[in-house]
Amino acid sequence: MSNVFTYLFTPIYKKNYLLFCKLGLKHACSYKNMVKKMKVKKNSAQFIFIFLGMLTAFGPFVTDMYLPSLPSMQTYFNCSVSMVQMGLTFSMLGLAFGQLIFGPLSDKCGRRKPLIVSMILFVFSTLLCIFSPTIEIFVSLRFLQGIAASGGIVISRSIATDKFKTKNLAKALAIIGAINGIAPIAAPVLGGMMLKMLGWQGIFVILLIIGLALLFCCFYFQESLSTQRRSSAKFNQIFSNFKKVLKNKKYLYFTLEQSFALAILFAYIASSPFIIQNHYGYSALAFSLFFGVNAISIGIGAAFSAKMASMQKALQVSVWGINLCAWGLMFALPLDASIVIFEGLLLILCFMLGMSFTVATTTAMDATRAQAGTASALLGALGFLFGSIVSPLVGVGNIMIATGLVLVVCAALTAFSACKGLAFLK
Repeated sequence: MSNVFTYLFTPIYKKNYLLFCKLGLKHACSYKNMVKKMKVKKNSAQFIFIFLGMLTAFGPFVTDMYLPSLPSMQTYFNCSVSMVQMGLTFSMLGLAFGQLIFGPLSDKCGRRKPLIVSMILFVFSTLLCIFSPTIEIFVSLRFLQGIAASGGIVISRSIATDKFKTKNLAKALAIIGAINGIAPIAAPVLGGMMLKMLGWQGIFVILLIIGLALLFCCFYFQESLSTQRRSSAKFNQIFSNFKKVLKNKKYLYFTLEQSFALAILFAYIASSPFIIQNHYGYSALAFSLFFGVNAISIGIGAAFSAKMASMQKALQVSVWGINLCAWGLMFALPLDASIVIFEGLLLILCFMLGMSFTVATTTAMDATRAQAGTASALLGALGFLFGSIVSPLVGVGNIMIATGLVLVVCAALTAFSACKGLAFLK
């Protein structure tokens, strides 16, 4: 309201400046002070943290929350299993592609406007998903929905970079990293609970409500990127920032480290339902409990990394832990190890992944503050791209062998990227 009042009052004030002075309004000269008082107060730190947490969890919920409903959707649309799974693939591609658009745009236009556009687009596409008449239309809308949801993911990291400096940035991104690790695991569990009560359309109604809530928060959110700090490039040049960002070796290596670590997480998500339920014979409810415990482990790992003495130490510990657990799982799975060994290794692996996410994200974003939106876009896009590649690979041939191999290869590439990146932390 105060912004509207300022807009309406300012022209009148300027035009009648002398009149105000003649009427004895001594404070008429302090026009700037009056305008400052009319401005809306800055968002509180509590609101920023909650808002960023919601935005971060948004993307994983879009891709994973409806996973338990795939069999129901196959029956509803009367189509093949592979066609239903295309909805997941296209949403991940949309999340990757959309971040490459919204990231650079947020550097040029600020964070608030692109965020509002992305949320409006999400509400529109989700509403259409609910009433999709065919699976082909549904899959197409999932791509659009992924693009829309990507705005929240990429801009949330940029807002954190705008608002916080190195140490506080690490704490903020630790929270974001924890949520980013927990959300892909917690979303299917919540989706399974909602499915029994509401059906597959009900899950998308929940997503619609979340989208509307975030849209409301976007209007309340105050711009975090000042006009002076925005990119001065023309619209046809803003994507040239990708070259500048990729030339930053520190950013590049930590982005790759983050992406390979996320590939490990997605490989785990894709294979664990079949391993726990089909191989070990546990129920869907027990599987959900395993998922939940591992999600908590990721969150604890992300929080623990922010408490360590240095980023360098946290990175070394997490990378060693990831590789040891990956090798342990590669031998444990084909040898039919007990569920205690399997889950124990996964628990430690998830903890180490949580640490890794925080260190890599913080270091990469801190290295590219001038192009935070573009940097955040590449960071997020590569993670989802790598995840979309490894997810089907764990199902090739024997899932017990394929999963172990994928984990070991991704862990080795994580270590290689981390070693290269460590040179910039010394």
